[in-house]
Amino acid sequence: MKKLSIFAALMLCAGGLQAATFMSAEWAAEACEAWNKDKGLVEGLGGDWMKNNAGRGYKVIQIYRADCKDSPKVELTISDDGGNAKCTYGGAVKHTELNSDVDYLMYATDKDWVCMGKGSWGCGPMGAMATGKLKFKGPKMEAMGVMGPFAGFLELTGKVPSDRSACP
Repeated sequence: MKKLSIFAALMLCAGGLQAATFMSAEWAAEACEAWNKDKGLVEGLGGDWMKNNAGRGYKVIQIYRADCKDSPKVELTISDDGGNAKCTYGGAVKHTELNSDVDYLMYATDKDWVCMGKGSWGCGPMGAMATGKLKFKGPKMEAMGVMGPFAGFLELTGKVPSDRSACP
């Protein structure tokens, strides 16, 4: 009986450890936290990239899974915090209109998100954009100027634990 009780307790605990669905609002909140722990993103994008914000003090990155046709996009809001690029919001879309001079919309198939998340050969930012793995709207020249941090962002999509077995 004691072994059964321990097993039941372990199963209840394990149930709370399930990863969020990839690119769900919950996953985006976790991605926002992970962004703020990544020095390459926080400091690497804190200069000119962050200053190009249309005077709003923030930039918006919206992302989604091309394989999940009816699923909503998720959003990260990146704000200027004393010269650092801090994620101040991750979740469901709050900004229904993007400014294509400063904001980003990115999407890919699940297969390509996995490749980019691993940082596999040909799946870095330049390769992903050039081969069409990553569909991208926004200031492309600006993104090309921050390839190191941009690679870190793509790899972040693979570092944040997620369940890819269903669409959000």
